[in-house]
Amino acid sequence: MQLRFLGTSAGMPTRTRHVSALALSFEGQRRWILIDCGEGTQYQLMHTPLSVARLEAVLITHVHGDHCYGLPGLLASASMAGRRAAMTIVGPPAVRDYLEAVRASTGLHLGFELIHIDAATLIDTRLALSDVTVRATRLSHGIECYAYAFEERHVEAALDVDRLRAEGVAPGPVWGRLQRGETVIDEQGRRLSGGDYHLASRTPRRLVVAGDNDTPDLLAGLCQGAHVLVHEATYTEAVVRHLGTDNGHSSAARIAAFAQRAGLGALVLTHFSPRYASRPGGAHHIDEIEHEARAHFTGTLMLAEDLAVYTLSREHTLQRCE
Repeated sequence: MQLRFLGTSAGMPTRTRHVSALALSFEGQRRWILIDCGEGTQYQLMHTPLSVARLEAVLITHVHGDHCYGLPGLLASASMAGRRAAMTIVGPPAVRDYLEAVRASTGLHLGFELIHIDAATLIDTRLALSDVTVRATRLSHGIECYAYAFEERHVEAALDVDRLRAEGVAPGPVWGRLQRGETVIDEQGRRLSGGDYHLASRTPRRLVVAGDNDTPDLLAGLCQGAHVLVHEATYTEAVVRHLGTDNGHSSAARIAAFAQRAGLGALVLTHFSPRYASRPGGAHHIDEIEHEARAHFTGTLMLAEDLAVYTLSREHTLQRCE
């Protein structure tokens, strides 16, 4: 699984950060999924190998502008580029209303079908996409807002290479065919069945991506068995105290403490207030977010950056790709 952040700023873009968008893709596949689509998302895509022709689904967490203002433009560009395959759109009903209003008022015409799915229906059921199944849970943000859990569908069986070596089956194309479950005749004339050389399958990779949320404990159920949580950390607690409100958002301390209680192995923070500068010189620096989170979470912690790519391996470890 590969996570590519297209925007990591909250509310408005900065010189170094666009607003919320995250692309999820998979080894050996050209298709991909988009979670949120803030203004400028299609521009950010120009700096990646991703194509809107291969975009399978867009999941919107909520209809605040920094999470969805880029969607009409992205769809229009896909249509003008010749896309004809249907696209799945998941989100609160307001997402459909928003798109219909844009279509009616601007004359937007799409050459492909939009399949709208109410995110609320994924609380009790799963949506099966090509590479993952998707579940949802409702969050607390003053507007209907969701988190989405992704679990990979196709988990390859491990090959018992120790047994193969012990039986004198040399590495090569035969191993690959056995891995695929085929029955083969080896160089010694033996009939080998792939199923006899398969070990127990590994645990599917599980990823949770949350929208804006001031109550992390709402994610407790969805995060059971998850390997990575992507969640906003809009403020530090010091800024929340200064403002006198969290504006329906989490602090770095709040979400990090939840991740520690939930036993998560990795936490990726995003959606940072523009007041936290990425370069020295401002009143606040992004390091304040990191320092506060590290005081509460002992697992793998990363602060997302625009166009940064992170890989969740089959062994469930998260690494940034350099």
